[in-house]
This record gives sequence, structure tokens and C-alpha cells, in this order.
Amino acid sequence: MEMNGFNRHMFFCAHERDSDAPRGCCAAKKSLALMKAVKTAAKAEGIDNIRVQKAGCLGQCERGISCVVYPEGVWYTLSGEENIPELLEHLRSGTIAEHLKMNLEE
Repeated sequence: MEMNGFNRHMFFCAHERDSDAPRGCCAAKKSLALMKAVKTAAKAEGIDNIRVQKAGCLGQCERGISCVVYPEGVWYTLSGEENIPELLEHLRSGTIAEHLKMNLEE
């Protein structure tokens, strides 16, 4: 399925809150650095027809670095650059990294 010229679209939460905010924020967890690293790695591996970009608040900051991939609508909780290989595989083939999926039922 192609969406606006892209096969997949990955959004990273880049929301910022005060350091004492109880929910925390993805920006303080270095979400933008991770987003840039994923973009760079996807380009280096020649993964075409995808888009990786920052988003405003995705409403899940307390769960870790929040990321959502469309058209699958898969939400991920990420910890850092160690997650890049699985994210690239999702962008490339659509294979979902089940162990990174966000538990939206908590």
C-alpha cells in the first residue's frame, strides 16, 4: 500500500515538557537524535519510498521514546540506537518488531 508517495511513514514524538513534568517527554529521551540516526541509516541502506520525521506530541511520552509507523499503525516504545536494525527492517519489509511494540492497554 502506498501512502502519499511513500510506502511507510514513521513518526517520532519530539514533544518537550518541563523537566519536572510527571509524564516526562520524548525529547528529553533523545528522540530527535534517534530519528536522525534512523533517517541516516535508512538512506545508507537505500531504503526508498519511506519518510521518517518528527511529530508533535503523540500522547505516549511516559512509555519511552514514542514512534508510530503507517500504514500499519504500529506503535513502538524505543530505548535508543540499539532499536535501529529492527526499525529499518520494518521500513524495508513491513516486518513488525513485536518486542518493541507499545503496550497501549496499560
